[in-house]
Amino acid sequence: MSDDRLILALDLPDALAGLEMANRLGDTVNFYKIGLGMLTGGGLALANELKDEHGKRIFLDMKLFDIGATIEAAVRGIARFNHDFLTVHGDPYVVRAAAEGRGGADTKILAVTILTSLDRADMDDACIKDGSPADLVVERATRALEAGADGVICSPHEAALVRALPEAEGRLIVTPGVRPAGGDAGDQKRVMTPAEAVADGADHIVVGRPIWRADDPVAAAKAIITELNSPQAHTPNR
Repeated sequence: MSDDRLILALDLPDALAGLEMANRLGDTVNFYKIGLGMLTGGGLALANELKDEHGKRIFLDMKLFDIGATIEAAVRGIARFNHDFLTVHGDPYVVRAAAEGRGGADTKILAVTILTSLDRADMDDACIKDGSPADLVVERATRALEAGADGVICSPHEAALVRALPEAEGRLIVTPGVRPAGGDAGDQKRVMTPAEAVADGADHIVVGRPIWRADDPVAAAKAIITELNSPQAHTPNR
């Protein structure tokens, strides 16, 4: 009963905990995100094991950001493993370097626009230029897609705006900041339900704590999959 539109964020302490959760979920979840929080805890090894030994799809959420030559070298090394998705920051030079480093691998380069944990006050603190989060997401998405990104990461609040861009035709939109109705938003500030995110144009949603912190993670994942296939998840913007 898996649905690849659901990506489970394995934001757990180490690879052993991540593998235990993946084994517990079994065939219910087929797509996993492994990010920086697990990098020093065996995250890359877990990604390879889940792909090669369990047939899972893998999203490496590394949010790479550096000078172009370093990005190109880093992506060239990661692309050897041929995972499905890799994130870089959405600055056009970063995206271009990542695309060059990826070469002929199938790994999709996804550009991060504005983190879903940020609001305008946070952006002011970071000296990010004036404008609403939505406007800046759209601008960064446009530039990243023009630079060759295969898709973008944005909050579900901006999914419909990004999907409407001419540059987004045939490109991926992946939305973190997704919570089941009534769920705790945690550290996310721009959230929607799974059905709302997909209805607004998201190809994939990323959900972590509402599943792996649940008393019954399998039931929690199945409930989200059911919602993704409900009439409320109709996608009028396609």
